[in-house]
Amino acid sequence: MPKLILKFNAAVIREIEIDKDVLTVGRKPDNDVVVDNPAVSGHHCKILRRGGAFAVEDLDSTNGTFVNEKRVKSADIKDRDVIGVAKHALVFIGDAPAAAAPVAPPPPAPAPKKEEPPVVSGEKQASAWLRILKGGVGEPEYELKGTSTYIGKSDRVHIPIKGTGLFGSAPEVAASVHRKPEGFVLVAVADGYPVVNGSKISGSILLKEGDIIDCGATTMQFNLRN
Repeated sequence: MPKLILKFNAAVIREIEIDKDVLTVGRKPDNDVVVDNPAVSGHHCKILRRGGAFAVEDLDSTNGTFVNEKRVKSADIKDRDVIGVAKHALVFIGDAPAAAAPVAPPPPAPAPKKEEPPVVSGEKQASAWLRILKGGVGEPEYELKGTSTYIGKSDRVHIPIKGTGLFGSAPEVAASVHRKPEGFVLVAVADGYPVVNGSKISGSILLKEGDIIDCGATTMQFNLRN
């Protein structure tokens, strides 16, 4: 069955099977594919099945819809085409099993679960929190409740921060934390943000109990609670 792979930078968030003729994509919860990002419109775009082919249509989104980095209003899509929605990407995988196999993330996932079952089990049962150590502009701590939590200067993120600090001026959306089977994964939205335990982060990193995260002038600590 054709499917979409939702990615944020290099991190795979989830897979969505295309099991009906129209799939809507957007920030609001009534969409088939919910992308929890302030830069994504409430109803951003839709994926259409036209006979044996597929297409994407933009729904007058604020920041536009892109196919292979080209902004489109409506465009046909084929196997491995990348649909850009703000900072997220939807990789379209056609019916061919051979083409889908290299892209799908499940094959490598079982290995760490078998090697460290107690750690994985514990992370699934625990709730995660970010405690503000300094430079707070809101609550003293935040529970990472949803699938994705966004951190930055924007007034539409989940965890607001002070914008300028030791490591320079932070972006509007500086980082995000995603709940995944292996634990909580921190994804850098801009190269060098955030800084974890004194090291600038590019791509993604699996968070550990007690990790210190610097974004702009705000310092946070990652904690797990049973």
